[in-house]
Amino acid sequence: MRLNEARVIYLTAGAAGMYCGSCLHDNTVTGGLLKRGVDIQLLPLYTPIRTDEENVSTDRIFFGGINVYLQQKIPLFRYLPGFLDRWLDHPALISRLSTRTIKINGKELGALALSMIRGESGYQLKEVGRLMKWLSEDAKPDLVVLSNLLIGGIVPVIKRELNIPVLVNLQGDDVFLNELIEPYKEQVISEMKGLAGEVDGFVVFNDPYARKMGDLLAIPPEKFHLTNLGIDANALQDVADACNEHRRKLDPASFLTIGFFARLCPEKGLDLLVDAFIELKQKPGMEKVRLKMGGWLTPRDKEYLNEQRDKLEKAGLMEAVEMVISPDREGKRAFFPGIDVFSVPAVAVEPKGLYVLEAMTCGIPVVEPEGGGFAEVIRESGAGRLIPPEDRSALATALADLIDSKEERQALGEKGRQYVIDHRGLEAMTDSTAEVFQRFL
Repeated sequence: MRLNEARVIYLTAGAAGMYCGSCLHDNTVTGGLLKRGVDIQLLPLYTPIRTDEENVSTDRIFFGGINVYLQQKIPLFRYLPGFLDRWLDHPALISRLSTRTIKINGKELGALALSMIRGESGYQLKEVGRLMKWLSEDAKPDLVVLSNLLIGGIVPVIKRELNIPVLVNLQGDDVFLNELIEPYKEQVISEMKGLAGEVDGFVVFNDPYARKMGDLLAIPPEKFHLTNLGIDANALQDVADACNEHRRKLDPASFLTIGFFARLCPEKGLDLLVDAFIELKQKPGMEKVRLKMGGWLTPRDKEYLNEQRDKLEKAGLMEAVEMVISPDREGKRAFFPGIDVFSVPAVAVEPKGLYVLEAMTCGIPVVEPEGGGFAEVIRESGAGRLIPPEDRSALATALADLIDSKEERQALGEKGRQYVIDHRGLEAMTDSTAEVFQRFL
C-alpha cells in the first residue's frame, strides 16, 4: 500500500495551553503531509494543542485531561454515561480550565502516569474503550503514530484488535520521567519497556537521543528510524525580515543582545547562560551587551527563575536583562528581531531543539553545547559554535567572540538561514517522515 492510499491517525498529547515543541512538530509535519494529499488526522489527547502556525488538529479530544484526572481520583467518574463524558471532553471547557493551575504532588503525578501507561489495566480503561471504538468504527486507520511512548498504553489493544503498524515518536519522554518520584519512576519505565516490544518502530531526530532512549528503554537499534527535524521557514519570513532590518540598522554604538528562547527550566541550561552572561559582562568591551530571556514558565520552575533573577540582581545587571514570560504567538514572533547571538545551553540530550532552527531561520548565529542534535546541525550548517557541555567560561568566551565580530555574526547567520531553507525546511521534513511511514505500509 502506498502512503497516499492509506489512512493515518496521529495521536499527539496537548500541553495544557503551553507552546510545546512536540505539538509544534506534530502539527507542522501533519500539515506538510496533508498538502501532499495524505489522508492523515492529528488527534489531540488530554487538551487542545497550541501552535504558532495554522492548527491542523481535529476539534475532538480523547483522554480529555479533566476526565483522566477525575477518573484517577474518584471511582464514580469511571462509570459516567457518555453524554457527561462528552461534556467533560469539550475542547472549550478543557481549554478554559487548563489555563488554571492545578497542583499535583509527586505521588499523584506518578500514580496517574503509571495508570495511563497501563492502558486497559489502568483507571482510564473507559477512555481506552472510547478511543478504540472510534478507531475501529470511524477512523479505520492503516497506520497509527503516537507523539511519545508515555501515551502508549493504547498500543497493545491497537495491535490486538486492529492488527496495524504503530509508530512512536520519542521527543522528550525522558524529561517527564525525570520528574517522577520513586517507586513510580521505576514502575513507569518498566511498563514502557514492555510496551516498546509491541511498537513497530520509533521515530527520532538525532542519533545521540536514539542511543539514550535505547539504553533507557531497552530498545534495539534496528527499531529506530531517523527523520529530518525541520520547520516551515516560510511561516517565519516576516520575522526573518524584521531581523534583517535590525542588523541593517546596527552601528558601532548599538547595544547587542544575547537571546534565549525555550522553556525556562534547568534542563534548558538557563542558569548556565546567566552565569556566562555575568562572566561576559566583566570582559573589556562588553559593557553594552544585553540578555533577553524568553519562554514558557511552569509553576514548578518559578523558584528556579527567581534564583536566576537574584544572581543577576546581586551582580547589578538586571537593567541589562529583559524577560519575556510565557508569551502568546505574537509575543514569541516579536522575540527574535533584535537578537544578535542565540544560545540555549541545554544540559539534557535534546530530542529536538526547534528553537535553534528558528534562530537560524532568522539569520541569528547560535552557540550551543555538544550533544543532542545540535552538534550535527551546527557542523553541517556552519551556523555557529559548539562548546563543551555545561562549561560556563567556554560559553562566555564564545559569546564574547561573536559579539566582537560583526562580520562573523553575519557570515554564520547567512549560513544558518540557507541551511534551514535547503535541508531543514518543511519539504525536507515531510520527505523523510513520509519515507519512514511508507516502510510500514
